[in-house]
Amino acid sequence: MVDEVLAKSFLDAGEDYERYRPGFPEAAAEAIIPVPVRAALDLGAGTGKFTERLIGRASRVIAVEPSRPMLDVLRAKLPSVEALIGTAEEVPVEDASVDVVTVAQAFHWFDRERACAQIRLVLVPGGVLGLLWNRFDPACAWDRACQRILHPALGDRPGATTASVTEELPGFVLEARREIAWRERITRTGYLRRWQTVSSFLVADDRERRRMTAGIEAAGITEVFVYRSAKRRDGTGSAQRAEPAGSGPVEASAS
Repeated sequence: MVDEVLAKSFLDAGEDYERYRPGFPEAAAEAIIPVPVRAALDLGAGTGKFTERLIGRASRVIAVEPSRPMLDVLRAKLPSVEALIGTAEEVPVEDASVDVVTVAQAFHWFDRERACAQIRLVLVPGGVLGLLWNRFDPACAWDRACQRILHPALGDRPGATTASVTEELPGFVLEARREIAWRERITRTGYLRRWQTVSSFLVADDRERRRMTAGIEAAGITEVFVYRSAKRRDGTGSAQRAEPAGSGPVEASAS
């Protein structure tokens, strides 16, 4: 079950998230979109850390994000991207309008069943869903120690965050899974500030934040999951949008 308090901790984030969180390697985008497509949607786009990798790989790039401060940063950084306020459970784009949906560092915050249904609706039949996470480097003792301090419930198991994903997602078939090792140079101050942008730190009180900061005195691995929308029994590969309870037929439109 998604922790709503932790999930909403990013709503007021923006500049710090953009400044201190890592980006994503080009190889991750290549794994999901090996050839150019007509339209790609980055869902839970944040400040555009992965959205920027879609530019040049899709003629139309759309970013959907519930946090206005984050979206403001994305708009300033990536003016060519269509940036929309929205959630994974209520995606504000037309049905069957995108070839690829990507979710970077965010799928574990979604209502899995509702999000998968919505993603299938906006994808063209047979469209691709790419999920990816940067995770701590299990070979780095500092990374492991910080993970244990900031995420004690998860511990330092390498796949703890991506446990929200299994080989089967409703309406999708897993086609590929890759681990892409990559490195970046980061200052000690930047490294500490990075850990201070995680949800558990953002929701902590001052005393707990001081404890966490004292305990965390950069390498990473990006894990990529690529899914394809499964065909329905009628062979169409399409999903049907459920009507609101107590209402008649509704006409879907972009917002």
